[in-house]
Amino acid sequence: MLITGKERKSIYCDKMVSLICTLQDHRDEVNWCAFSPTLLATCSGDKTIRIYNTNDFSELPFSPLSGHRYGVHCCSFSVCGTYLFTCSTDALTIIWSMATGEVTTKFEHPGGSPVRVCSLSPDSSLLLSGASDGTLALWDFHSKKLRKSKTVTEATVMACCFTPCGQMFVTGCTSGDIKVWDLDMKQLYAERDAHDMGVTCCHFAPQFHIDFSSVEFRLASCGQDSQLKVWIVSQHGATACEMKLLHTLTGQSAPVLSCAFSSDGELLVSGSVDKTVTVYNASDGVLLHTLKRHESFVTACAFSPTLPWMATGSMDKKVNVWRIADRDSGQAQSRNLSCQGAGRKLSGHSRLLVSDWSEEDVLAWLSEEGLEELVTTFTTNNIDGPELLCLTKETLSSELSIESVGLRGKVLRKVEALKAELTGLDAPDEFLCPITREVMKDPVIAADGYSYEREAIESWISAKNRSSPMTNLPLPTTLIMPNRSLKTAIGRWTATQ
Repeated sequence: MLITGKERKSIYCDKMVSLICTLQDHRDEVNWCAFSPTLLATCSGDKTIRIYNTNDFSELPFSPLSGHRYGVHCCSFSVCGTYLFTCSTDALTIIWSMATGEVTTKFEHPGGSPVRVCSLSPDSSLLLSGASDGTLALWDFHSKKLRKSKTVTEATVMACCFTPCGQMFVTGCTSGDIKVWDLDMKQLYAERDAHDMGVTCCHFAPQFHIDFSSVEFRLASCGQDSQLKVWIVSQHGATACEMKLLHTLTGQSAPVLSCAFSSDGELLVSGSVDKTVTVYNASDGVLLHTLKRHESFVTACAFSPTLPWMATGSMDKKVNVWRIADRDSGQAQSRNLSCQGAGRKLSGHSRLLVSDWSEEDVLAWLSEEGLEELVTTFTTNNIDGPELLCLTKETLSSELSIESVGLRGKVLRKVEALKAELTGLDAPDEFLCPITREVMKDPVIAADGYSYEREAIESWISAKNRSSPMTNLPLPTTLIMPNRSLKTAIGRWTATQ
């Protein structure tokens, strides 16, 4: 059946994006996310790479991977997911086995410059790395030998990726240029000042179009100019190449740090310094969703190649995992994951906010989640809803004396899933307090014009924070006013849940 452009637009506008779990294992900012058919990898300034199973987003036994001496900037899987490639300020690009978590190869960048980005060709035969000194290194993956290296810019190489056919690649740098190269590192085309103040990321859509005399690819790029752009890269013969701008997307108000196409090429996601994640229909550039669940700059985003998952990473040290599904089927399907539960209410504790839970509610939750062995421990320590939300690895170990590392990790993952489930995941964003990210009970308007939970903004101000939690600008006054209309709207919405 032929699907028209108008019908396709309708289909993708009807996609629902739901947060299913938040991973909080990194101790520093998350720099990159990557999916294989069965795994999710995340890397961080804390020098580690963490690997999760996409069945339930539990961490693999050999995770985290520790082999870099400095922060890890980028990670990428081989097509089948057998290997993971990571690069770091330590000038190394490391190849890891995903069967054992062991290092198989280390490539040191020529000149020892910090490596900012790496990319693997679609057939997994070539590995490309870009460095802070403006150099590229192209490695033969099978022989583990350097094929060619070259200085390609006077600026830092921040982005690189192969075309889907694997016969060309592009680079983006802090000077703002995007350049197209062949495998001999001969420059085929240069788009000067593609992004004012610098390119931050590039990604090709997996699909391409072959005409009688040319091949066309779609390339997404983003930069410090707060723009996400979609280009048509055309190759004519072996040496002729050009780029044409298709869309300029301005759904974010600050520098855009990351971008990625979905595996079908129909969706495009980007993450920004304004803390938002935007999802677009890649065909026509229509903004479908603006997601606001990160507390700091969104530095990474990726789609799963086989499942409806999307991952976003941030300087808040968190990785959010999202499900993209049709509105009429997403809720039912989302329950297949143990770490998610958007839209359902649990027996024994029907209140909307976890902070309202009694000790009995917590015990009912433990039983439902298969954590019956902790009932006695939680009862002895009088764990209620607020205490549950404050649990950490340290408190589980030292205060509750839970010796099993695996059990502590399971509890924390369940708690994070619970926060997403019962703190307003399905609520309109304007019903959520920007500070607590919970549905507000007593909303008030502050001098910055935003609404907050009364207790949260009063605590913020009493801690001598005279700046706005949303804008970081000074508050002209600390007076707050009740937002009665919003409180009424929240009450009506809550009554329908």
